[in-house]
Amino acid sequence: MPLALLAVAITGCSRRTLEITSEPSGALVWVNDVELGRTPLKASFQHYGEYDVLLRKDGFEPLRTHKTAYTPLHQRPPLDLVTAPLPIENTTSWHFTLEPSKESTLAKEQLESELTARADELRKQIEPPADAPAPTTTPAPK
Repeated sequence: MPLALLAVAITGCSRRTLEITSEPSGALVWVNDVELGRTPLKASFQHYGEYDVLLRKDGFEPLRTHKTAYTPLHQRPPLDLVTAPLPIENTTSWHFTLEPSKESTLAKEQLESELTARADELRKQIEPPADAPAPTTTPAPK
């Protein structure tokens, strides 16, 4: 009997898999600044917790977000003492929906017009009004 338990303990280990899908598929994925590949994809990971995720696909707005890989109940203390030697696979699934970029949905003239209007608005915010008095300088006291 002890030999059987030793065999199970040696061969068993938990596998953690991250499964990432997107709509549309084919988006390039980075997790914590490490390129994983294109969706749909599966990748192994070491630790549960917080992750920064970036997805990019031509014709769509880049999606930068924050996701959490939650620890399953059977891998939390004290249950992890019993389940650690068992060959259990845990899959964390994340799905993302990408938004089409304006470049791919608007006519060239409309896109240029909106871009020019936004630039004019920003310029107005940083430039003083034309009728504003010029700033005066006063000499520093001696």
